[in-house]
Amino acid sequence: MTPETSFFETRLATDETDLLAAQRLRYRVFVEELGGDGTMVDHADRLERDEFDPVVDHLVLVDNRRSRQALDHVVGVYRLLPGDRAERFGRFYCDSEYDLTALRAAGRSLLELGRSCVDPAFRGGSGMFLMWNALAEYVLGREIEILFGVASFHGTDAQALAQPLSWLHHHHLAPATLRPRARPEGFQAMDLIPEAELDRRAAMTGMPALIKAYLRLGGLVGEGAYLDRPFNTTDVFLMVDTRAMSEKHRKFYETRQGQ
Repeated sequence: MTPETSFFETRLATDETDLLAAQRLRYRVFVEELGGDGTMVDHADRLERDEFDPVVDHLVLVDNRRSRQALDHVVGVYRLLPGDRAERFGRFYCDSEYDLTALRAAGRSLLELGRSCVDPAFRGGSGMFLMWNALAEYVLGREIEILFGVASFHGTDAQALAQPLSWLHHHHLAPATLRPRARPEGFQAMDLIPEAELDRRAAMTGMPALIKAYLRLGGLVGEGAYLDRPFNTTDVFLMVDTRAMSEKHRKFYETRQGQ
C-alpha cells in the first residue's frame, strides 16, 4: 500500500449518498468535460442519471479524504449489469446501440460494463489500478464468462478517428459467432483505412486509455461503431472473454509477488 492508496476504498455503492456522488462525478466527466446530455440528466443538481441506475451495481472508488456531504468522495465509478438482472429488466444498455443477438445466443454468462469514468486528478494513477482489481474480483467471484460494454471516442467525426477505428476493425474484430453489430440508425463503418496503410503509432495515440486497457486483456470489438450524437461520442462495442482475463490477472499477481 502506498501513501496515496491508503486513502482509497473500492466497493459497491452502499447508499443514496454514494449513488448521488457517482452521478455527480459522471456529470462532471460526461456532461461538463465531454459535452454530453440525456433525457434524465439533472443540470440543476449536476447529476448524470438514466433509467438503468436503479438496477445496476455501482462499483465506486472512494477517496476518504473527500467530503461525503459535498458528494465529492466518489472519484471513480463503473456501472455493472449482470446478464440475469438485465433479462429481468428487459434489456442491456448496449441494446440501444448494438444488435446483441449473437452474443445472447452463445449461452454464456454476461456482464455489461458502463458509465466508466475517473476524476481527472486520478487518471493514470493507482486509483484505476484499484478499480480494475475490484472489477476482476467481482467478475471472478460471480463466474462471469464474457464482460462487455461500449467505450467511447470523444466527438462524432469518424474521419478524424480513422486510424484507431480501422486498427480495431483489422486487428481486434470479434468472431462472427459472437459479434454484435451497430444498429443502422447510428452505424459507422470502421474499416476506413486499408490494413496495409495503417499507422500503428497514430492509431495508438488516438486510442482512449480505457480501450487500450481492454485490448491488453484480449478485448475484441463488434462490427461498426455507433455515433451517439446526444453524448457527442463515437462508441465501439468491446468484449473480453474472462478466461483470458483471469489468466492475465493471475500472471500479474505472480509477477508482483515474485513467483
